[in-house]
Amino acid sequence: MPDTVDRTGEEAIHEFDRIPVRTLTRDDLDAIVRIDRRIVGASRRDYLELKLDVALRDTRIVVSLGAEVDGHLTGFLMGRLYYGEFGVADPVAILDTIGVDPERPRSGLGHALLHQFRTNLRAVGIERIQTHAAWNQWDLLHFLDTCGFKPAARVFLEADV
Repeated sequence: MPDTVDRTGEEAIHEFDRIPVRTLTRDDLDAIVRIDRRIVGASRRDYLELKLDVALRDTRIVVSLGAEVDGHLTGFLMGRLYYGEFGVADPVAILDTIGVDPERPRSGLGHALLHQFRTNLRAVGIERIQTHAAWNQWDLLHFLDTCGFKPAARVFLEADV
């Protein structure tokens, strides 16, 4: 979501600017698993533990963030940096995983996480974020649309092994 600027040129304060966002730690794993289980209906502990480990190892930029309400983790975001492929430099951030406690819909938590992620990325010169979603994840697609994501010019391909 682009920053809003008022007529004086100052950045307007969004409601999500008031939500505390911090770096995730290994101690957040149980809360992340709990939030994710509420979203997807099953535990993906091993997957999330691996994602968290990878995110915590990347020390060049904070790519793992947590949002809190009343001192409790209520949302999380994990991403990574990608520097291109096939010999072509193309630095981009990948948004791997984002989750907000379903008991807090439309609370601004997702926007706060993405806002801080963008702030961190701009600080190191990354100008684009990529992510993907299943075509029928309507809530996620709507959220990403409100955050300025658009279909990419690339085609995602896959083949059976």
